[in-house]
Amino acid sequence: MSAPRATRSTALHAGAWWLWALGLATAASRTTNPLLLGLLVGVAGYVVAARRSDAPWARSYGAFVKVGLFVIGVRLLFAFVLGSPVPGTHTLVTLPEVPLPDWAKGVRLGGRVTAEGMVFALYDGLKLAALLICVGAANALANPARLLKSLPGALYEAGVAVVVAMTFAPNLVADVQRLRAARRLRGRPDRGLRALLQVGLPVLEGALERSVALAAAMDARGYGRSAEVPPAVRRLTSVLTLGGLLGVCAGTYGLLGEAGGGYGLPLLLAGLAAALAGLWLGGRRSVRSRYRPDRWGVRAWLVAGSGIAVAALMIWANGYASAALHPPAVPLTAPVLPLWPAASVLVGLLPALAAPLPPRTDRAERGGRPPRPEGADRTDRAASRGRAPAVDPRTKEPTQ
Repeated sequence: MSAPRATRSTALHAGAWWLWALGLATAASRTTNPLLLGLLVGVAGYVVAARRSDAPWARSYGAFVKVGLFVIGVRLLFAFVLGSPVPGTHTLVTLPEVPLPDWAKGVRLGGRVTAEGMVFALYDGLKLAALLICVGAANALANPARLLKSLPGALYEAGVAVVVAMTFAPNLVADVQRLRAARRLRGRPDRGLRALLQVGLPVLEGALERSVALAAAMDARGYGRSAEVPPAVRRLTSVLTLGGLLGVCAGTYGLLGEAGGGYGLPLLLAGLAAALAGLWLGGRRSVRSRYRPDRWGVRAWLVAGSGIAVAALMIWANGYASAALHPPAVPLTAPVLPLWPAASVLVGLLPALAAPLPPRTDRAERGGRPPRPEGADRTDRAASRGRAPAVDPRTKEPTQ
């Protein structure tokens, strides 16, 4: 099945990308093996490189990778300065220990730094970084505007706030890159504190202009208008929605925990049913209309199913390969790559084949050349025959 070029009608549903990314993030939360975490990050990066478009919000993946590296560095720094709860015998360095008052018992500043404690901190930091990178992959692949259009009516107001917050960081990164490139073209430095301060004001101005334009667009489309709903329906909607969401949180915690597998799945299903009923009732107060709603097709099922399959297989792998998925820091041992969990992670590469290709830009279609104006081909043919092309006096364009 060859993937078509993404258009308005064949574009992948944004929710499929988020389900795929959350599946990878769930798999990352079930292991501390650095080899499996690196494989998950590699799968997410390959899919982003293969299916990312040229939109401004699609350029945020690199920023999430940098944030993940920063998290690893901070985690290692804290383990180095504040110590680690993991005991160890291989001492790397001994720092001067600062005495703390009695109310700070259990916390130390300085002291012995062990290799086991640093390895434990590295595994923990890699796990959190992998979660952030998987979320960054969803931000780079899913169009936030199309995701907002697919939300239920009851979540529309909250969805607008979330989408605005999600698009702020990618647009900010795009503005900074654009201004730094402009400074380089003018022969001005684009690095350092002074350059950062000079770039900050135009970035802030652009953010304010986008905010004003967004507010005007929301007001023109009637945002915030709602229909009249009886008080009893409103109260029932609130009870079902809040109770369902609490059930989903408790069921998810039970599934991800070690001892909650018995009650996690029933509680999760009951919470989902209650939340969906509440959302259906809450959608009655929404008066918005949908224009060309996105369809959930076969390719969306394949993309979302690959992420869910990775999460399910990794949860199942904790039952038969728990030691390989959680390599111990004490004693120090080299982590090994388990075969079947690694093969289950590779299922996440399916979107690189099944998802539609990103849309071509005019520059990409013409091999990097700027687009030719309309009528240029007729002008070239007339020039090759040695005569000037006929020009329409009204439109000033070449005629047939």
